[in-house]
Amino acid sequence: MPGIDADIDALAADFALLSDWEERYGYVIDLGRSLAPLAPEERTEATKVRGCASQVWLVSARNPEDRERLVFRGDSDAHIVRGLIAILLRLFSNRTPRDILSVEPDAAFKRLGLADALTPQRSNGMIAMIERMRRDARDALEPSARG
Repeated sequence: MPGIDADIDALAADFALLSDWEERYGYVIDLGRSLAPLAPEERTEATKVRGCASQVWLVSARNPEDRERLVFRGDSDAHIVRGLIAILLRLFSNRTPRDILSVEPDAAFKRLGLADALTPQRSNGMIAMIERMRRDARDALEPSARG
C-alpha cells in the first residue's frame, strides 16, 4: 500500500488534470458516490462529527486482518462532503495510528489544492473530520506507546 504522501501526490495529480474547480467538484462528487452508506444504526451521536455544516458520521475500527491499522468508514447527507470523506478515507483508512498522526493536516490540505477551493464552512468541516480521525488514531495507540 502506498504511503499517505504518495496518495496525496496522486490525488493532487488527479486534480491538476482537471481544468477548473467546476470539474474538480464533479470529480469530488464522483468519489463520494463510491462510498458505501453507513447502516442506520451506525449514524449515532457518538459517530457524528461536530463542526460540519452537513451531517457527517465517521466510524473507525481495527482492521481485523492487521490489528495495527485503523479502518475508517463515513457518510454524509451532502454530495460534496461525501466526496471529501472519500478523499480522507483514501488518505487515512487502513493506516497505522502513527502514520495518521504523522500527517500535518494543513500541509496535506494545501498540497491537494483544497485550501483555496472550499468555502470556509466546508474547510472547517474537513478540518473537523481530520481531527476526528486523528483523535481516533491517538485513542488507538496503546497507553505505553503514547508520547
